[in-house]
Parts: sequence; structure tokens; C-alpha cells
Amino acid sequence: MADNRKEQERAELHRTIWGIANDLRGSVDGWDFKQYVLGMLFYRYISENLTEYINHGERETGNTSFDYARLSDDEAEEAREDLVQTRGFFILPSELFQNVRKKAAGDENLNETLEKVFRSIESSAQGGPSEDNFKGLFDDLDVNSNKLGGTVAKRNEKIVKLMNGVGEMKLGDYRDNTIDAFGDAYEFLMGMYASNAGKSGGEYYTPQEVSELLTRITLVGKTEVNKVYDPACGSGSLLLKFAKILGKENVRQGFFGQEINITTYNLCRINMFLHDIDYDKFDIGHGDTLTDPLHWDDEPFEAIVSNPPYSIRWDGDANPLMINDPRFSPAGVLAPKGKADLAFIMHSLSWLATSGTAAIVCFPGVLYRSGAEKKIRKYLIDNNFIDCIIQLPDNLFFGTSIATCIMVLKKSKSENSTLFIDASKECIKVTNSNKLTQKNMDTIIDAYKNRANSDHISVLVPNSDIVEQDYNLSVSTYVEQKDTREVIDIDILNAEIEKIVAREDLLRQEINAIIVELEGC
Repeated sequence: MADNRKEQERAELHRTIWGIANDLRGSVDGWDFKQYVLGMLFYRYISENLTEYINHGERETGNTSFDYARLSDDEAEEAREDLVQTRGFFILPSELFQNVRKKAAGDENLNETLEKVFRSIESSAQGGPSEDNFKGLFDDLDVNSNKLGGTVAKRNEKIVKLMNGVGEMKLGDYRDNTIDAFGDAYEFLMGMYASNAGKSGGEYYTPQEVSELLTRITLVGKTEVNKVYDPACGSGSLLLKFAKILGKENVRQGFFGQEINITTYNLCRINMFLHDIDYDKFDIGHGDTLTDPLHWDDEPFEAIVSNPPYSIRWDGDANPLMINDPRFSPAGVLAPKGKADLAFIMHSLSWLATSGTAAIVCFPGVLYRSGAEKKIRKYLIDNNFIDCIIQLPDNLFFGTSIATCIMVLKKSKSENSTLFIDASKECIKVTNSNKLTQKNMDTIIDAYKNRANSDHISVLVPNSDIVEQDYNLSVSTYVEQKDTREVIDIDILNAEIEKIVAREDLLRQEINAIIVELEGC
């Protein structure tokens, strides 16, 4: 029953989001629409979260009728300093989502009201421990944009519809800490626009099933990790899988990542809050991971997951500093300027703890291309850093039909060999795409855990054999494909041919007899 109710609530939530999409259609395109809904969803979330936090504290002291939303701004000011320290931010009662929404329809200057509120929330964190996590969070929620309408009145009309739509979303009871709906709304919005997201917003969206597979791989043999890291974190969906699968309390020091796209970087921070990750439990940085890495002075990570962009350009040897960078110098060569894939691999290896595991989605070309990439593979194999290569099915990812693979890295392996798993058939077809089911994921994880030879599925290959194959890491080189051709019994086939020949002779005789008969007439 609980599952049915959850599905009904989820379906209703999705219908509400579609309703908002229809109200805003024609004003903003899909990517921008997502920004507006997520920004407003975030504003509602932190307003309700703060209100509930304060109310809960007051009611525990016996003040059962207390409601922060009804307090005057002057009375609330007394709690500002304490709340910034404990929650990371402060919102005046008059600036709470629920109070601004009540007056929104009659507020001719709604755009100015909201702009002031957003700046006020961000500035509340200035000088505090959460400053970096709140700075610029509302930048993409531009209430003065012409995309919302040509006049202030038209823009405000759209904003009222947006606030009402977000306000009517059923997002659970905070007293039960039921905030899954916030995360679900986020994920639904990402999925709605994932097909063109890479083109319009720089977002490399990873399907939930692939995120789960990567997470489960890094958690084999672990019930907790010190922290998790993604060097190209996008909107943070891979990082947050750990909160879902392991429980956020079992990621002891929190969630770390870096993102080059400013819009997606803001989304990632919003996503952390929407999934109830406190400001002191995440550290998401903005910038180019390959040339300007953050978190370099942190304790190494026990879990690294990533789906970095495929074959993008980077500075490479055009930047003289890169070859001496301790992340890349051990291989003695840099990834090609036009193919940064293995630069992300080397970076991740450098940030990985001795007891850690990294699972990274790769473009298949990195497994077999020659030149600098082959030299980097040689370094990885000769030093026994590659734990496993998993061939995934094609058509798993939005916007590309490429059959990608997963490279699993470890620094302390027990045997000098590499596991190859062919999971190219582990999927079901859904419309024009393929999807991993729970059973598919279990099969892959079992093969990874067992590390045994299994016909057409997995092979544990001594690294000396990989050297003989000239450091080719393609799964098809080591795992024999199952022969799906029909088995033919040659004796039965010959007997069938004899019958056909005999029948052919009989037919020819009958035809000749008919011709003779006709000629005699």
C-alpha cells in the first residue's frame, strides 16, 4: 500500500510539473524552464525547512502555538546570527516563500520583491561558514528576463503562475523528514529535458541506473566511506546516489565535486540542499578540473564516481605546466589535446585513497587508440591500477547511442590482473533507448565481486597477457562473444537437399510429360 501511495504521489507531482510547463510554454525553452522551476523549488524548500526547524525548537520548549512565518521581521532578527551558524542562512518572515506567495498576485513590483529576497538570502551567509555554498545560487532565476514576458506586468503574471505551481506541489511533511519529493521533482525535471540538455545547457546527464551501478561498484566491501568525489559533477546526481544507497550519515565527511559550467554548478549546489545535505557536508567548486583543480589539499577520497564529457579539448601539452603536474607526470605523457578522457582518469587516480575505488564512464576509444593514450594505458597496467573494464550496452545515455564502458581504478589490488566484463547485452529496450534493470545491475555487480571466468560474460586476465595484446583494453579482445548462430546438423541438411533434388527431378519429368502431350495435340 505504501508503495502504491508513493507512486500516486509521484505521478501527481509529475502532473503538477507538466502543468507549470504548459503555463510557461512559449515563454522559456525547456532548459530555462527547468532553471526557473528548480530555483523556485529551492526557494520554497529553504523557506519551509528553516520555518520547520525554528518551529520545532520552539514547540519543544512548550510554545506549541509558535509559528515563525507569523513573526514580525524585527522579532526574528534576534535569531539571525545563531541561524546562520547552525543552518547556514537566514530568511526574514516577510521574505519566506509562503508569505511572498500570499501577496504575489497583488504585488505590482513582484519582480523587485523577489530580487530583493534572493539577494537578502545570499547576503545572509556572507562572512559565515556557508558563504561559498550560497553565493550566486539564485543567479539563474532571473525574474527580470524578457524570456518571461515583454513587460513587467507580463513577467509578473508568469512568476505568479510559477510560484503557485511550485507552492501546490505536494512535497511531504517536514516533521517526518519526508523530503524525497524534492529530489524526485528535481530528477523528473532533469529527465524531461535530458535529451537536449547537452546541447542547450552543458549538462551531461547520467541516467539514474548508471549512477546506481557506479555507486554500487565503489561500495563493494564497504559500509561507509570517508567522502565521495566527482571531478566533473554536473548537477550532482552521481554524488547524491551515495546518500540514497549508503545513507548520507555513512559518507562521513561529505560530498565533493567540481564543475566547469556555471549554471550546472549552481544546480549542483541547489540539488545538495534539495536532498537535505547540510552546507557543512558538501563542497562543490567551480572551474576547470584539469587545469585548475580544487580539493587538491584534501584527504584522498575513498569513493570517486564520474561521467566526464567524452573526447573534449583541453590544454594538454600546449600548457607547459601540465607535463610537470603531479597528476599527469607519472605517465610521462599527456592525453591528446583533442581527447581529454584519460586526463580525467589520471586526475581521478591521483585523488584516490589507497583503500578507495574509482568508477568512471569512458568513451570506448580510450581502450584501444594508439599514441599518447596507449602510453597512458601502459602506465596504468604496468602499475596495476586498473581493477576492471566493463562494456556497457549502447543507447544507454541521453543524446548519444555510443556503447560506453566503465573503468574501475584501485591503488591496492591483491592480484596482478584485470577483470573484463561484457555487459553489452545486460539491458531492456525502452522506446528507442536501452535501460539497465535491477536484475541487469545485479548480474554486473555479481560478476565484479566474483572476479571469475564465466563464458561470454567475464574473464580475469593476467596483466602480462594484456602486455602481449599491446595494452589493448577492449572487452571484446578478452571476452569471447556468444555465437548466436543456429547450429546446423550437416547430415540432416544433406538429407533435406536429397529430398529437394528428388522432388525437383519428379517435377521436371511431369513438366516434360505435359509438354509432350501438348505437342501431340
